[in-house]
Amino acid sequence: MKILMVGLGGIGQRHMRNLVSLLGGELELIAYRTRRLNTVLTDKLQVEPGINLEDQYDIRAFDNLDQALEQRPEIAFICNPTSLHVPAALQAASAGCHLFIEKPLSHDLQGVDELIDVVTRQHKVGFVGYQLRFHPCVRRLHTLIEEGAVGRVLGVRAEVGEYLPGWHTYEDYRQMYAARRDLGGGVVLSQIHELDYLYWLFGLPQSVYAVGGHLSSLEINVEDVASLLMSYRAEGGSFPVHLHQDYVQRPPSRTCQVIGDAGKILVDLNAVSLRLYNSSGELIEEIGYPGFPRNQLFLDELQHFLSCVREGRQPLISLQDGAQSLRMALAARESLQTGKVVPF
Repeated sequence: MKILMVGLGGIGQRHMRNLVSLLGGELELIAYRTRRLNTVLTDKLQVEPGINLEDQYDIRAFDNLDQALEQRPEIAFICNPTSLHVPAALQAASAGCHLFIEKPLSHDLQGVDELIDVVTRQHKVGFVGYQLRFHPCVRRLHTLIEEGAVGRVLGVRAEVGEYLPGWHTYEDYRQMYAARRDLGGGVVLSQIHELDYLYWLFGLPQSVYAVGGHLSSLEINVEDVASLLMSYRAEGGSFPVHLHQDYVQRPPSRTCQVIGDAGKILVDLNAVSLRLYNSSGELIEEIGYPGFPRNQLFLDELQHFLSCVREGRQPLISLQDGAQSLRMALAARESLQTGKVVPF
């Protein structure tokens, strides 16, 4: 299987390592690269000294995307900075590639409908990399919500916070895509995973209101704190969903609490644990996965994507889904800028 990597930074190398693990000798790697940095990273995002990336993985690299696509890859992994996703994905889709696009789908909606149309007309698989949909506790949470385990949902509180300079210690955080507006950075888009799983759980909100901005001393030109309040439709009225995102928390935090009229669910995504309480406050279910390897999320999403390619079926997270979570993020961005509630 010939696969094109567009971008080989931290996430691109992770997907490449996992492709090697899953496909072995069946895999042929080509890459479209502009910076041609040949640092090899480990699973823990540490630099492997003295090793050349292209030599290590037998990559044929091109500095022109058209030339790379002339090699007729079956699949393109779009792992370059967010603001560059759609142009590269459009070229690859037009050349007949299945697409694995790292989250978020883009930094705005320009070209998104065209991309979806091209992929649909080509009868190709288009997938957006939201690995939290493969988190065992998020999957259990989804099932519990579908089953009505806490009755009518009355409120949701989700949080994600992690210190930005600690994300990639091998590079200057100020140059990362997440820190730069021109590359599609900012906490709302870079930590969009929560918006995706909230969309998976509850669909699109009625409205979004956000406060925050660049509040810390980090040397970046994007928002590093955002607090979103979303209104969701429900039988007999609506319910609030609050999401907090930041680039500053140490230690990191990633949680979700769902409150219903018949109980509540507490999820800690970093601890990989879930607790379900009934209306009397009794603990009726507790699951945990001590030592759960984070990379398993990426392996599971990759196996799912590859099986969709082989079997010609729709993936769990389509380009249309990626467009919806992007719309939620852009509404939050608009609210941050205008100070107004943004309706859907």
